[in-house]
Amino acid sequence: MTTRLARPLLAAALTGLLAACGAGTQTPDAATQGKITLVVKTFSEFGYEELYKQYEAAHPGITIKQENIAQLGDYLPKLQQWMTSGSGAGDVVALEEAILTQFMAKPEQFVNLLDHGAGSLKADFLEWKWKQALTNDGSKLVGLGTDVGAQGMCYRTDLFAKAGLPTDREKAGELWPTWDAYLATGQKFAQAKTGAHFFDSAGGIYQNILMQQGDHTYYDTSDTLVIDTNPGVKAAWDQAVTMVQGGLSANLAQWSPQWNAGFKKGTFATIPCPSWMLGVIEEQAGPENAGKWDVARVPGDGAVRGGSFLAVPTQSKHQKEAAELVKFLTSAKGQIAAFKAKSNFPSSPQAIDDPAVRGFVNDYFNNAPVGKIFGVSAKALKPVYLGPGNNPVGDRVGNALMAVEQGKLQPDEAWAKAVEDAKRAAK
Repeated sequence: MTTRLARPLLAAALTGLLAACGAGTQTPDAATQGKITLVVKTFSEFGYEELYKQYEAAHPGITIKQENIAQLGDYLPKLQQWMTSGSGAGDVVALEEAILTQFMAKPEQFVNLLDHGAGSLKADFLEWKWKQALTNDGSKLVGLGTDVGAQGMCYRTDLFAKAGLPTDREKAGELWPTWDAYLATGQKFAQAKTGAHFFDSAGGIYQNILMQQGDHTYYDTSDTLVIDTNPGVKAAWDQAVTMVQGGLSANLAQWSPQWNAGFKKGTFATIPCPSWMLGVIEEQAGPENAGKWDVARVPGDGAVRGGSFLAVPTQSKHQKEAAELVKFLTSAKGQIAAFKAKSNFPSSPQAIDDPAVRGFVNDYFNNAPVGKIFGVSAKALKPVYLGPGNNPVGDRVGNALMAVEQGKLQPDEAWAKAVEDAKRAAK
């Protein structure tokens, strides 16, 4: 991983982990033949590269091949195609929380990890994280949790200094106890005329506000589409639109090439950042911007934004070996290693409480104590129910909000279009 990885600590952690897992998780024939290749399908940054090497070293009959698709929006349709066709998904697939919600309606497409000893691991995960991948009757466990999207607000200290705003992370967080206060801070930033915008995209702001509006968003817990009757959705939309109208957005579509370049160029000064976003920022901003970014609290009450699971498709020809790899990667020590590698905050209480996480300082982010910052709220996070069509519905809302940013639609027109398009997408 990066230079911030504490390799001696990681090596020690992995040694203990591999000893606990043992080298006997594969069949003798597999070990002697040395012909098993486990294909792992992921998106974005999971931080497993060093873990793969250690696992292969302890399991000479196993070779791991990771196939990564950088953007979640590109990954989902491919995953749906693989699962529908019954081939192409490999042996282990990453399921982002909204993707998991879709596939929980078809648990037969995945290996029941309870049949591979995962039941004894329940206490190793936050209770709500465990339940997300468990069928309603408790008979089938579709996946094991990797990370949780504990939230913060990332900001550029150099741009804040240029605007006359405090750069200390505690004082920066005090600028925005609420989203209204965040808006007011953005207006002060804009008046300073630094040449940068206050934030990257209304989509990211909207999503963070939305996830603080209650226990569900576009769907209620009976899977009824409520986009136009859930007041929290419209409230999040209205706040995001107000910020756009205030000229605070850089109007960059998230995950676009322009958005990626914006990190490096200093196009925007803040971005709501779930813990996993830190790896994205470092990747895109590059080494030349090390130390310019920092992490403060997020406005409002914390909420879950993102987080993933690992599952084994039934189409895998090596289900037993794949299940053992999933248990290894999602174990407390595996999650600690992934956190150090890519800042993916653990879903394991043992990992959250581990000194290696609690005391972890991220030198790229101005030596921010990210283990403490994200750990403060992680255990208190409450999941938000997303519903089976959350991703396509959310995409339609995001597209409409982008149309407002680009001046193509007025807010009322865009909202009406978002609702209409969402209802079509949900059918």
